Amino acid sequence: MPSKEEVLEKVTAALVDALGVDDDEVTPDATMVGDLGAESIDFLDIVFRLEKAFGIEIPRSELFPEDILTNAEYVKEGKVTEAGVAELKKRMPFADLSKFETNPLVQDFGNLLTVSDLCRYVETKVAD
Repeated sequence: MPSKEEVLEKVTAALVDALGVDDDEVTPDATMVGDLGAESIDFLDIVFRLEKAFGIEIPRSELFPEDILTNAEYVKEGKVTEAGVAELKKRMPFADLSKFETNPLVQDFGNLLTVSDLCRYVETKVAD
């Protein structure tokens, strides 16, 4: 199993290649969308690169639970409901949702995922 440093190194390399950013921009706290400029099409490339780098399979719904964000049961007036936040926490235990919980606007969800979250996710996948 790779060390945390090795995971960060490979995740950084995947993000640099996929997003065309400098490696010094890829910090643990950098958000994928807000700081690194990732767009939805980029996430396909990132997932592909991570799968290849770590020899894992990443179901899109695990990393990006769009079905929750588009479900009327979990979203009311542009905000994720308590039940929706609970479902996100269940599906994304690797992500820190505490900041999002304070004002769970659907439009802000994309700015949630950080490099650290992505590393934690990969760590859980390689540990399986």
